[in-house]
Amino acid sequence: MEGLLAFWAESGIANFTGGQLLMMAVGGLLLYLAIVRGFEPLLLLPIGFGAVLANIPNGGFTDEGGLLYFAYHVGIETGVFPLLIFMGGRGTNRLWSINR
Repeated sequence: MEGLLAFWAESGIANFTGGQLLMMAVGGLLLYLAIVRGFEPLLLLPIGFGAVLANIPNGGFTDEGGLLYFAYHVGIETGVFPLLIFMGGRGTNRLWSINR
């Protein structure tokens, strides 16, 4: 019985807070708007995915050595992400204007 209680205490379901559930719902809404409705998918898709990913309890994504930790230190501190976003948006705009 103690093993089951220890398992429950370490599970993600037992460690959810109201704020995490709310932010995951907001992230899900942003994903829905980006995928189904097509509202600014280049903007809303990464924001929604990041909101869901960052709020998973006990996931370790934001801890040192986690996925979002490395994404922050490699992409944001070095300034690589703004360049990639600019190039991706510029390329998409050019392709969009060619196809019309």
